[in-house]
Amino acid sequence: MKRLFLMVALAAVVAAEAQEVELQEVTVRGARTVQQPDGRWIYPSKEELAHSTDGYSLLAKLALPHIRVDEALHTVTALSSTGSVQVRINDVEASREELLALDLQGVERIEFIDSPGVRYGEGVAYIINLRVRKPISGYVVGTNLTNTLTAVNGDETVYGKVNRGCSELAASYSLDYQRFTGSEYDERATYTMEDGRQTTFDRHQTEGRNSSLSHRAQLTYSLSDTAYVLQARLSASRDLAPMSSMATYHVAPQEYTDRSSSRTSSPTLDLYYHQDYQRHQSLTANVVGTCISSRSTAESNEGTPYAYATRGRTYSLWGEAIYENRLHPFTLSIGTQIAQRYSHNRYTGDAEAVNRMRTSSAYLFSLVKGKLKGLSYSGGLGLSRRYYRQGADDQEFWLLRPKLSLSYALAPRLRARYDFETSQHTSQIALVSNVSIKQNQLETLVGNPTLRPNRVTSHDLRLTYTAPRLMSELQGYYRLNAHCNMEQYIRRDGHFYKTQSNDGNACNYFYFQSYNQWEAVAEHLTVTIYGGLWRFLNYGPDYTHTYTAFNGGLSVQAYLGRWTLGAYADNGWNFMEGEHRGHQAPAWYFTATYQPHPRLSLSLYAQHPFAQHPRSYKTEIESRYLHKDIVRRQRDYGNMLTLNLTYRLDRGRRYRDIQRQMNHEDTDTGILK
Repeated sequence: MKRLFLMVALAAVVAAEAQEVELQEVTVRGARTVQQPDGRWIYPSKEELAHSTDGYSLLAKLALPHIRVDEALHTVTALSSTGSVQVRINDVEASREELLALDLQGVERIEFIDSPGVRYGEGVAYIINLRVRKPISGYVVGTNLTNTLTAVNGDETVYGKVNRGCSELAASYSLDYQRFTGSEYDERATYTMEDGRQTTFDRHQTEGRNSSLSHRAQLTYSLSDTAYVLQARLSASRDLAPMSSMATYHVAPQEYTDRSSSRTSSPTLDLYYHQDYQRHQSLTANVVGTCISSRSTAESNEGTPYAYATRGRTYSLWGEAIYENRLHPFTLSIGTQIAQRYSHNRYTGDAEAVNRMRTSSAYLFSLVKGKLKGLSYSGGLGLSRRYYRQGADDQEFWLLRPKLSLSYALAPRLRARYDFETSQHTSQIALVSNVSIKQNQLETLVGNPTLRPNRVTSHDLRLTYTAPRLMSELQGYYRLNAHCNMEQYIRRDGHFYKTQSNDGNACNYFYFQSYNQWEAVAEHLTVTIYGGLWRFLNYGPDYTHTYTAFNGGLSVQAYLGRWTLGAYADNGWNFMEGEHRGHQAPAWYFTATYQPHPRLSLSLYAQHPFAQHPRSYKTEIESRYLHKDIVRRQRDYGNMLTLNLTYRLDRGRRYRDIQRQMNHEDTDTGILK
C-alpha cells in the first residue's frame, strides 16, 4: 500500500509539473511581441510566415508604426521627419534582391528598433532587422515576378542559393522597367518684387512621361562555421536605357517642354568578417568599396531656353569594426566607422562648372546595455569627426553623441521607456556644391559650400501595454534642431535664389501618438490602428512658421486557409520644415494572395482604387518673397492593379544558428538637380 501510495503521489507531482510546463509554453507562444530598451522583438506567427511571398510581404503584415510598405513597388518608407528607415538581415543592410529572395523558413524574429543606438549611421530613425537562421545544406531556386496590369511597370527577379557544409554560393538577377504617363502638375506662384509689385504665374502641366529600364546582378560567396563568418559580395547595377522624363507646361501665354535624362552604372564590392571568441566575445569587420559613373542632360524652356549636361564619377570607401563582450550582467560594445568619398562632376552648357568634392568621416562609439531587476538600460557615447573640402572651401565638424535608453516594468504587462539622444544631420552632398541650376525664368537653385552639419537633440517617452493578443502604446516625442539646414529664398535684381543656410535657424517639433495592434481572431484576423498630433515650430533668420497636423493609418490582415486578404490606408505625412509645408500623398491598398501550392503564390495588389488621378504630393511655400501652391497627380497610380507571381523550389534545407549577411553601398552621385 505504501508503495502504491508513493507511486500515485509521484504520478500526481509529475502530472502537475507537466501541466505547468505546458501552460508556460502556451504563454511564451502567445507573447509574440517582446519589449526591448531600444524597440521591440516581434515573433511572426506561422500564418504570417506561411502566407508571405517575400520580405516585403512579411513586413507589410507586421504593420509597423511610421512605416509604409509598398509590396507592388518594393519600397519601405518612413512616414516621419525623424529620419529614414533601414532594413537589415542579421544586422547588416539588405538590398531589394535579398528581401525578394528572403528565406522565410529561416526567419526567427524581426527586431524593430525605433530608437537606434550610437553605432548606426546619421539620419536613421528606424531599423528593421530580420534574424534569419543559416542553412547548411541543400539548394533553393526561385523567381519573383511583379507586373502592373494597368501601366507599364515591372520588376522581374530570379535567384538561387546552394549550401554545402560551411559554404554558400548565391546569385540573383533583376530587371526593372517603368513607363508612367499621365502626370499632372499645377502650380500657382506669387512673386513679390523689390518695388512691392506682385507677379503671379500659373504653371499647368498638360503632358508628362517618366521611363526607365535597368538591371542589377549580385554574386555572393560565404564561408562560415559556428564561430566565424567570411563573406564576399560583388554587385553591379546599370541603366540599360537612360532614365528619362518629359513634361509640357502651359504658362500663359506660352507653352513649353522640359526634358531630362540620366544614366548611371555602379559596381560594389563588399567584404565582411565575423568571429566569435570564447562564446561571449566577438569581432565584426566590414569594408565596402563603390564606384558610381553617371551622365545626365536637362533642358528647361520657360522664358529663355536653358540646357546643361553633367558627367561625373564618385568613389567611396566605407569600413566598420565592432568588438562585443557579453559580460554579466551587461554587454559592452566598442566600434569605429571610417568613410572616404571623392566626387568629380563636370557641368557643361548653361550651368558651366567643375565640382570636385572630398569628404571624410571618422566615428568612435561605445555602448553598454543590460538589466537590473525590472530596469533595462542602454547607454552609449559616440564621437564623430566630419571633414569636407571643395575648392577653396573646407570645414571640420566635431560632435559628441550621447545616447541613453531606460525601460522599466511598471507591471507584468505594462512598461515605461525613456530615450535621450544627441546626433547630427548632414545635408545631401549636392546641396553643399558650388553649382547653380536654373529652375524657371524667375528661380535658381544655388548650392552652399559653407553649409555645416547641425546637432539634433531628441527626447522620447513611451508607455506600452503588451498582452498575448493586444499591444497598445502611447508615445510623446520632442526634437530640437539647432542651427539646422533650412531653405532660404534670396531676392536680388528681380530674381529669386533658393539655397540653404545654418544662420539662426531652428526647426523643432513634438508629437503625441497612439499605436494599437489587436489580434481580433486568433491566428486569423489582425487589426492595427495608429495616429497622433504633430506640432512644428520653425524659426528662421527673419521668419517664424508653425503648423499642426494629424498623421495616422490603419491596417487589416486576414488569413483564410490558402487565401490572405489585406487592407492598408494612411493619410500620408504632413509636416513643415522651414518655409516648406509638405503633404505627402495618402495611400490606400488592398491585397489578395492565393497559394495553390506551398511553393507557388499569386498576389493581386489594388492601389488607390476608385481614384483616377490620385495626388502624388502637395506643397506650399510660405516665404515673404514668394508664395507657392503646388499639387502633383499621377494618373497611372489611380486604380492601379499589379500581379505578383512567386515560385520557390528547395531541396535538403537544414539550418543552424543565425549568420550575418552584408550590404552597404553608396548611391549618392552628388549632382545638383
